[in-house]
Amino acid sequence: MIHHPPHSPAASQANNTGLEQTLAAPSPWVVRWSGLADAQASVLDVACGSGRHLHWFMERGHHVTGVDRDTAAAHRAVPQADLLQADIENAPWPLIDSATGAVREFGVVVVTNYLWRTLFPVLVSSVASGGVLIYETFSAGQETVGRPSRAEFLLQPGELLQVCSDFRIVAYEEGVLTGPERYVQRIAAIRNGAVKPADQAPQRHLLS
Repeated sequence: MIHHPPHSPAASQANNTGLEQTLAAPSPWVVRWSGLADAQASVLDVACGSGRHLHWFMERGHHVTGVDRDTAAAHRAVPQADLLQADIENAPWPLIDSATGAVREFGVVVVTNYLWRTLFPVLVSSVASGGVLIYETFSAGQETVGRPSRAEFLLQPGELLQVCSDFRIVAYEEGVLTGPERYVQRIAAIRNGAVKPADQAPQRHLLS
């Protein structure tokens, strides 16, 4: 496991010059539901890839952590992020509280274009009470239009609803997207936490 500590703000500013022109756009699903996060929530991006979602949340003032088998691209794009290089499919989960041995919790957990079912319990445990899980990846049917095509990498109908059975589901979709055509399943869900005071205004989530 390789740990890249955050860089200084000055280094961050220099590195971000022209970044928006080179870094892939964040998923519209992540963008749409990132507003569920509390302003100070910490964010974990699992299989963070190029760092596009780390950059999205960091620009909005969140402390971001990414984990991937190869963090080189994310380190170039978002050097100020807390990055962990680890084989999360064949080695122990790297984000463990050293004092308690428990899985570290985050206010937001993001997963896109990645599926490793063995990690589902860890991902659920990584969402803090009242925190948000935003998940989007390929689903059954994708094998008819392209890769991935193997069943172990494709969600079955309603599978994310089962994973989030103890969460409050805010949004859920499964179907076909175009440009390119792909079958996806995606969810935005809040881990059950303390009940809000009666005099506290409810969150407003625009549905279109």
